[in-house]
Amino acid sequence: QVQLVESGGGLVQPGGSLRLSCAASGSIFSLYGMGWYRQVPGNQRELIGTISRDGSSNYADSVKGRFTISRDNAKNMVYLQMNSLKPEDTAVYYCNARLGPINFWGQGTQVTVSA
Repeated sequence: QVQLVESGGGLVQPGGSLRLSCAASGSIFSLYGMGWYRQVPGNQRELIGTISRDGSSNYADSVKGRFTISRDNAKNMVYLQMNSLKPEDTAVYYCNARLGPINFWGQGTQVTVSA
């Protein structure tokens, strides 16, 4: 069992930056692949990117070159650094932990990009 708590969301102007954090507890964090997703009301949850146990990452084309995922296994933390934010990045952002078919989710944090 893994508990995930996201933080760091808020209101930011277009072109700005924001860093989201996800604190994990309850199990051996280093065993899990981690990911960030986002969801706009009425739409399906969208995968932003993932980071494996060994730190290799992959990103959706929509955020590639702007967003960076990192993890600190010693602190049980995963981060999402978001740069050059656009209004279309506005969404609720979710942290995900995955081990085989098992998935855990955080409660989400709102990111709003607006002037």
